[in-house]
Amino acid sequence: MAQERNGMTQKKTRKYSLSYRTLWTVVISCVILGVTAIAIGLQFYYTELNSQYIQHASDIAVFARQSATRGADPAGFAERVMDIYRSLSGEQRNMTGTEEYRALFSEADAGKGSAYDVLFDVLNTFVEAGEVDDVYLGMYDRATCALVYMVDPQEENRFYTGEWETVEAEEVEQFLTWDGNGLLYNNGDTEKYGWLSTSGVPLRNEQGEVCAFILVDVTREHIKAGLVNFAVGTSLALLAVTALISWFLYRYIRKHIVKPLNALAGAASAYAQDKRDGSAAADHFGVSLDMRGATEMENLRLTMSGMEKDISDHEETIKKDAAEKERINTELDLARNIQTSMLPMIFPSFPDRTEFSLYASMTPAKEVGGDFYDFFLIDSDHLALVIADVSGKGIPAAMFMMMSKTLIMNHLMAGCDPAAALERVNRQLCEHNESKMFVTVWLAVLELSTGKGLVCNAGHDNPVLKRADGKFELLNYPHSMFVGAFKKAKYQNREFELRPGDCVFVYTDGVPEAVNAKEEMFGEEGLVNSLNERADAEPEELIRRVHEAVDCFAGSVEQFDDITMLCIQYFGIQNQA
Repeated sequence: MAQERNGMTQKKTRKYSLSYRTLWTVVISCVILGVTAIAIGLQFYYTELNSQYIQHASDIAVFARQSATRGADPAGFAERVMDIYRSLSGEQRNMTGTEEYRALFSEADAGKGSAYDVLFDVLNTFVEAGEVDDVYLGMYDRATCALVYMVDPQEENRFYTGEWETVEAEEVEQFLTWDGNGLLYNNGDTEKYGWLSTSGVPLRNEQGEVCAFILVDVTREHIKAGLVNFAVGTSLALLAVTALISWFLYRYIRKHIVKPLNALAGAASAYAQDKRDGSAAADHFGVSLDMRGATEMENLRLTMSGMEKDISDHEETIKKDAAEKERINTELDLARNIQTSMLPMIFPSFPDRTEFSLYASMTPAKEVGGDFYDFFLIDSDHLALVIADVSGKGIPAAMFMMMSKTLIMNHLMAGCDPAAALERVNRQLCEHNESKMFVTVWLAVLELSTGKGLVCNAGHDNPVLKRADGKFELLNYPHSMFVGAFKKAKYQNREFELRPGDCVFVYTDGVPEAVNAKEEMFGEEGLVNSLNERADAEPEELIRRVHEAVDCFAGSVEQFDDITMLCIQYFGIQNQA
């Protein structure tokens, strides 16, 4: 790093320095604040001007209505025009702007000396003298969402009697439902007319109904000039204020922040170099560092000085912890090997027995767990099957597992049935169980000659059974208490009978409780479905397919519990050679 910094040009050094960035931060902050102030000022300025122009246009509309009603009958003329417009078909209305369409309104009194001529002259007078863009007579039609023109004196974009154009429904409702309070106007920005404000006053017939509007259009393009002048003047003032504030802030920050930080950075660099060189020098952040009287910088120096001491102490602790961790990992590996070595791993385990086919597997999690399985012949006609899950992890769980496995086997070999064996194991485990651990157990003894047997489920997961001509189904039946928790717990046997071709699958909770990235569980349903994909498969293939299904479901999520499975398929004595 030091060589890279020395190789940088002076220009680049300034560019990446804290002083340089501080200056630009201050400048940009001031500019942003100034632009915000200008934007707010422009908004207030525009609002005030807009209100003035709307009031001006509304006043002209009122005067134009008074003049028009004195010289003609604009209400009657408007009603005749609207009667003709509403009587037209949609196809006829689409002809607007053509001579043929204008002829349809010839009976609305549009000849020389008519009401149209009088209204045209009156409204044109206000256009020429009122500093507005257009003053015209029109009516909004709600059914067609259109503005129908009756008299329009403007030479450019003039609309003749009866011609119409589509307007926004909001504008139609705004004018037709006006309650007389406030000013009646609409501001719009369209592609055809640009930035336009339309103000108006209604004309009413003898029944008091609105039959037309005197409308006044005022473009607001000249407002832009005032806005530009305001923005330019304010921007120049902002530039001067920004330059002054930036200079003072830059000098202050450089003196009280940048220089103390550079001093701390130099001390940190010297500390790092001493560490690389193996030097035992200390107190790099002592009182000799000048913090320019800045309280925060002095606190930072004291913090870094304390950190230097803490790091030295921590390094010594790390060395001790590393040695201790290595010792623990060695012990865990040993415990894992012991756990695995106690499980029967050779298949087929009974190559000379044709009454059944058996396979089991145990995939340990990252930590040493307490899952185990076991199977052994009690005598020539009775096969013991065990699968269990010890609570907890680590070496204590592994030791508890070994003790449980040994006790279960001893009592079965001594002639106990499953329930009696678990009762004795439970009492023995409770006598020396200061860690309060327990184990769930599924224990069965199968009579190979008949397929009959006894099973005791001590709080373990439900087994899955497949009859020879059926599919795998979950067996739900009452369980006994798990082993090792309560000394006086009682256990009950359950009779079962396997027929040739039947298959039993047992497992630990690491299978249904496997989770994916969405924190969804594989579940018992997922287990049964994966078994039934190849329900006629051999036990070894069934276990392999379930394991693949669990791995696929979990994806990248790390296995947090042991996955243990045992599967037996019963053939009966008729299959013996």
